[in-house]
Amino acid sequence: MSGRLYVIGTGPGNPAQMTPEALAAVADAAEFFGYGPYLDRLSLRPDQTRHASDNREELDRAKSALERAAAGANVCVVSGGDPGVFAMAAAVCEAIDNGPNEWREVDLVIVPGITAMLAVAARIGAPLGHDFCAISLSDNLKPWGLIENRLRLVAEAGLVIALYNPISKARPWQLGKAFDILREVLPADIPVVFGRAAGRPDERMTIARLADAEASSADMATCVIIGSAETRVIARETKPDLVYTPRFVKEGAR
Repeated sequence: MSGRLYVIGTGPGNPAQMTPEALAAVADAAEFFGYGPYLDRLSLRPDQTRHASDNREELDRAKSALERAAAGANVCVVSGGDPGVFAMAAAVCEAIDNGPNEWREVDLVIVPGITAMLAVAARIGAPLGHDFCAISLSDNLKPWGLIENRLRLVAEAGLVIALYNPISKARPWQLGKAFDILREVLPADIPVVFGRAAGRPDERMTIARLADAEASSADMATCVIIGSAETRVIARETKPDLVYTPRFVKEGAR
């Protein structure tokens, strides 16, 4: 008899942004698989076991969790943010797709969560108020040429763009290159939001014009949101400025 496999997200990092459904899954599970810093966000009981692994071991982590669930354990795979957005839900489904038949019979429960772009958007206003897309700048799982092509196409389509995994020690140049590509297509005064650690004590929200945006303003804890031609900044004297994209788009807009 198989057990149950939960796939949850802890949200952007603020405990208040972890959903009640995810907390219920944590209470029910006996074993937890995830990247160490994400597991550290959970308050586990003495009878619950954690299996921490490196952040780049997603598929091996998924296979290990499925093996335990197929053996009858109630297991929880832990992501940051939402597990379905550049996170572990896809890795678990991939493992099931290519794994033994017994993994297909595991009771799989994927719990939706709050992803970084939603948390950043809420802190800065409503930049995702109209059509938008999300792109990861990491080329660990796809070629950089594909990322460049997608950036050009979505900029030409007039979409607001949320950039995940914008920069790292191994990839210090890619965000700057992304800005260069977008500057070829978009107006110079389009707002760019650098949302770091939304909802956490070290949160930092900054706004720049695309012409002035610098890659050094971001790190791996940052979600970068690039507005469309419709996106506006509301200047305020005593409160932080707001960024929003109107719900109405004029005829003929890109």
